[in-house]
Amino acid sequence: MRRSAPRPLAVALEGVTRGGEPGTLLARVQSHWREVAGDVVADEAQPLSEREGRVTVECRSAVWAQELALLAPELVGRLNERLGAPSAVRSLRFVTGVRDPA
Repeated sequence: MRRSAPRPLAVALEGVTRGGEPGTLLARVQSHWREVAGDVVADEAQPLSEREGRVTVECRSAVWAQELALLAPELVGRLNERLGAPSAVRSLRFVTGVRDPA
């Protein structure tokens, strides 16, 4: 009996992780948000919902919502580039106070 050499872990897990990306647009946006928006923005604002390509982002304050609204076209472009779909995210809407602070 001949044994093969040990396989790298990445190769062994390839079949498990393939197709493991979230299925919904919102889940995909949420999974890439921090790298697209940056750590500072991601600490202040998180994607909350999505409908027909319009992603609603909850912000900690109205100041952040206003500032991010100005950056929306750039963020949309980065998100779509990262998602590999040129028009997956059509627009971003920034809101405050949607959830109760817990």
